[in-house]
Amino acid sequence: MSGAAAERPGGNVVSIATGEPLQIPLCDPDLTAEDLAAVEAVLRGTRLGEGPQATALEKAFAARLGRAHGLALASAPLALMLALRARGIGPGDEVICPGHGFRETAHGILAAGAVPVFADIDYWSGTLSPAKAAGRIGPATRAILAANTAGHPADWPALRALADAHGLFLIEDSCEAIGSRHKAGEVGTFGDVALFDFAQPGVICCGEGAVLVTDDADLAMAVRRLARRTLAERGSVSATMAPPLAVGMGEMVAALALSQLARLDVLLERRRGVQAMYDGFMQSFEGIKPPYVAPDVEEVHWFLYVVHLGTRFTRSARDAVLEDMKTEAVEACAYSSPLHLQRAYRDLGWRKGDLFVTEKVADRAIALPFHAHLTPDQVAFMVARMKDASINSGAGAAIY
Repeated sequence: MSGAAAERPGGNVVSIATGEPLQIPLCDPDLTAEDLAAVEAVLRGTRLGEGPQATALEKAFAARLGRAHGLALASAPLALMLALRARGIGPGDEVICPGHGFRETAHGILAAGAVPVFADIDYWSGTLSPAKAAGRIGPATRAILAANTAGHPADWPALRALADAHGLFLIEDSCEAIGSRHKAGEVGTFGDVALFDFAQPGVICCGEGAVLVTDDADLAMAVRRLARRTLAERGSVSATMAPPLAVGMGEMVAALALSQLARLDVLLERRRGVQAMYDGFMQSFEGIKPPYVAPDVEEVHWFLYVVHLGTRFTRSARDAVLEDMKTEAVEACAYSSPLHLQRAYRDLGWRKGDLFVTEKVADRAIALPFHAHLTPDQVAFMVARMKDASINSGAGAAIY
C-alpha cells in the first residue's frame, strides 16, 4: 500500500521484536484496502471462529500448488506436531532436521514427543545437506524435515530419493519460501507434507496462522481430527482416540491470508524489485556477500535479505555490526540461532562443535529489512551503514 507507514494507526514505525520506534523496520506488511475490507467483512459477520474463509483458504492454497489437500492451522510448529502424530511418529522415534534457520518449526518434533536429530547444512545454500542427513539415519529414524532456508529451495530431488530409499516420511518446511522454485518444481510440492507459515516477516503476513498441504487423504483426515472439531460435532461426547487440540485458524486470519494469496504474484514481484536494489548496492563491497543462488534453483523469493560477513568476522564482531545498525534505527538481526545450541536441545546432549557449518554460517549471517515499502534511498543507506560498521569491526576478507 503506498504510504502505508503514514496510514498505519498512530503513524509509528516500530520494531516487531521490541516495539521501539524505527526508521526502517525488518518487516512492514504489504496490505491493501481489499485486505482491510476482507477482515472487516468477517468482523461485521456472525462467525469469528473457523468457518467458510478457512475452508476457502485451504482449497485455494492446495489448488495453487497442485496438492490434493490443504489444512488451515494455528502455526507451522503445531502443523508439524500434528503431521508427525498423524503419521504415528512420537516417543522413541527420531526425525532428522537442520539446526539453521530463522523459524523454529522443528520445535514441533519435540512437541510430538519425538527426538530431533540435527544434520549439518550445505555451506552455500544454507539448506539441509542430503549427504549429512544420510549419515544420521539410524534404526529409529522415521522422518526427515528439511527447510527452504530464507527462501532458497533445498536439494529436493536428492532428499526425496534419500527418503524413498529408506522408507522415511519427508516433510517440507516452506515457511520462508512461498513462490520459490527448484528446477524440479515449486516449493511445497516435494514433501509428503509441506508447511507454510503466515507470521511476520513472511510474504503472506497475518501475524499468525499456517497451512499444511499434502496429497495423502488419510493423513489429511488424521491431521484434521487431531486439530479440531467442527461446530456440527460439538454435541458429541466422544473424544475419539486422540482428543482434538482446537488449533484451527480463525476467520479473520483466514480472510486476510486469502486476500493476500489472491495477489501473491504481485506481492512477490514487488519484493523482487527490492531484491534487485539490494543486489545492486551489495555487489561493490568485497567483505560482505549477498545471498547465494544454487545452479539447480530456478527462482528464489527471499524471506529476508540475508548477507554473510567475511570469514575474519567473529560472532562478537557480527553483534557489533548489528548494534551499529540499531543506533541508525535499522532493524537488522542475526538470521540464525542454531537450534542444537538452545537449551531444550542442549539438554538432549547437543554441544557446540557438533554442526560445524551451521555454527560457522550462523555466526556471520545478518538479516536485513526486506519488504515492499523500502525505497532505493533506504536500501542504499542500510548497505552503506553496514559497510561502515563492518569496516569498524574488522572486515576485509571475502566470505568465499
